[in-house]
Amino acid sequence: MSDDAQQGWFQRLRSGLSRSSSNLQSNIASVFTGKKPVDSATLEELEEALISADMGVETAMALAEGLKKERFGKEASEDEVRHALAGQIATLLEPVAKPLVIDLTRKPEVILVCGVNGTGKTTTIGKLSQQFINDGKKVMLAAGDTFRAAAIEQLEVWGRRTDCPVISKTPGADAAGLAFEALERAKADGADVLLIDTAGRLHNKSALMDELAKIVRVLKKQDPAAPHQTLLVLDATTGQNAKAQVETFRSMVPLTGLIVTKLDGTARGGVVVGLARQFELPVHAIGVGEGVYDLRAFEAEAFAAALLGLEKSVN
Repeated sequence: MSDDAQQGWFQRLRSGLSRSSSNLQSNIASVFTGKKPVDSATLEELEEALISADMGVETAMALAEGLKKERFGKEASEDEVRHALAGQIATLLEPVAKPLVIDLTRKPEVILVCGVNGTGKTTTIGKLSQQFINDGKKVMLAAGDTFRAAAIEQLEVWGRRTDCPVISKTPGADAAGLAFEALERAKADGADVLLIDTAGRLHNKSALMDELAKIVRVLKKQDPAAPHQTLLVLDATTGQNAKAQVETFRSMVPLTGLIVTKLDGTARGGVVVGLARQFELPVHAIGVGEGVYDLRAFEAEAFAAALLGLEKSVN
């Protein structure tokens, strides 16, 4: 990506995170009005500010402790505190900021995509397929959320938009059988990537767990290593509930990475920091808008700067 394009993405990231950033900046400013000493009282208030940004209690305490080690007993301005926190957050996020890499020797790379209904899972699959196709990869989609007619139709729309084959059946069909057929087709057609949508109805967890386990089981009959990646799509607007979703889905399938959507519609963007610290799962991409290119690879330094409202170019 060119420097101009990278800088343009950073500005969209800042814009997309503006609600989260404004909320966090306002709370930090209320603690460090003018210059204040970094003492036990201001650190406690800072913790509360970070918790209100949905970073979670443990992450907020860790960040406050980091500031204590750097600045305790010294005066600090709001701007100095924001820069210090951005540095800490970037360091915390760096180990999980990993791009979604496709192994072209697999033919196809099988990616199982999970998530609660309403997280933007099907749209995320569509965006990923467009980006893979733009990179010259041959992509196939499988409408494995057979429970919802709308999910099947939505994926078929993306298929037409991207000129990408979609394997689908009538609503109510067996999702595992569909996944098996999709992998057969993808192999026969020489596809580089097979993206499989799945159901996300958590109100009946045991049935969903059984369905996901069956999908994984039948895929392994053709390729013992499949699915090669299992991604969980999370809606940032749910805040701390996103953590519960990671725990729930991780109990069903071995997750390999996260994608966080709808950061442009929430003041809870700090949840990404909490997720990174608690689960240490790769965060492959984040979504800050409706456009195909508003889903981009997650970059620790850029995210930290944007979250704290800093004017910082992306390297």
